[in-house]
Amino acid sequence: MLSLIRHTITLFIGMARKKINRRQAVKNISLSIGAIGLSGSVAASCVKDKKEKVSDAFQKDLKGNIHHSACRWCYQKIPLPEFAEKGKEIGLKAIDLLKPDEWKTITDKGLDCSLATDTFASITDGFNDPKNHEKLQKQYHKLISEASHAGIKQVIVFSGNRNSISNEYGLEHCAVGLDALVKHAEKNKVTLIMELLNSKVDHKDYQCDHTSWGVSLVDKIGSPNFKLLYDIYHMQIMEGDIIATIKKYSDYIAHYHTGGVPGRNEINDTQELNYPAIMQAIHATGFKGYVAQEFIPTYDDKLKALKEGITICDI
Repeated sequence: MLSLIRHTITLFIGMARKKINRRQAVKNISLSIGAIGLSGSVAASCVKDKKEKVSDAFQKDLKGNIHHSACRWCYQKIPLPEFAEKGKEIGLKAIDLLKPDEWKTITDKGLDCSLATDTFASITDGFNDPKNHEKLQKQYHKLISEASHAGIKQVIVFSGNRNSISNEYGLEHCAVGLDALVKHAEKNKVTLIMELLNSKVDHKDYQCDHTSWGVSLVDKIGSPNFKLLYDIYHMQIMEGDIIATIKKYSDYIAHYHTGGVPGRNEINDTQELNYPAIMQAIHATGFKGYVAQEFIPTYDDKLKALKEGITICDI
C-alpha cells in the first residue's frame, strides 16, 4: 500500500513537470486511488480469510463426541450477535436459555437454541405449588408452541421452592401441573426438562435438588417428552458421585450443564471436578444432546475462558 501512495505522489510531481492535460491527470490519479482502495479491501479480505481459516481449523480439531453449547446469562456483557458469531468460531453449536425474541439472532448466525426459556420462568415459583398452575400452564403452552414453530426441541421448567411443601406432595403437584403441558409438548415434538439445582449454596429451599427426586417425577409423568437437566455443578454440591449417577440415570437426562466446584467458575484444574472423565462417561451412555457451559468466567477475556471449557470437554 505504501508503494501505491508513493506512486500517487510521483504522479502529482510528474503533472507539474510535464504539464499533462487535466483529463489525463484526473484519470491517472483516480486509477491510483482506486488501486489503494482495492488494496485495502484485499487486505481486509485476507484478514477475514485468515480468521475463518483459523476458526475452521479449530472446528476440525474438535472430535465431535460432545455437542457444545453455552448459557447466555454467563456472557450478558457481550452483545448476542457478537457472542453467537465468536462462539461459533470457538466450537459452539448452540446457545442455552434464550427467550423468543433472541432465537432468530443466533439462527441467523448458524447456531441452534439448545434450551428455550422466557421471562416468566421462575426457579422459586414453580409447579410444586398448585396456586401457580393456571398461570404457568397458560404461559408455557404458548412458549412450547413458539419453540416448536422455531424448530427448538427443549424448554426448561422448574419445581419451585419447597415453602414447607413436602417432597411427596411437591412431586404430586408437579405431575398434575405438568400433565397437560407434557401432552402439548408431545404433539409439538418438544421435550420439557426440569433442572436439578442445589439448595445448599445457590438456590435455598429449591425442591428438585436431588437426582432421585427428579427421577421419581420423570417416572410419575411417564412421557419421553419430560426429562431432567443434570447440572453437574449443582449435583456435585448436593450429592457428588457424578459419574456413577450419570451412568445409572442416563435415560432420564436430556441435557447437561457444567461449572467448576467450588465457586462456579472455570472448569480447569483450579477446581475439584474431572471434566474430561465426566464427558467420557456421558459419551459412553450414547448421549446425543447438548452439554452447555454454565460457569461464570473470571478471565478478562471471557471467550478465552469459554474456549478453554469447550476444549476441556471435547473428549
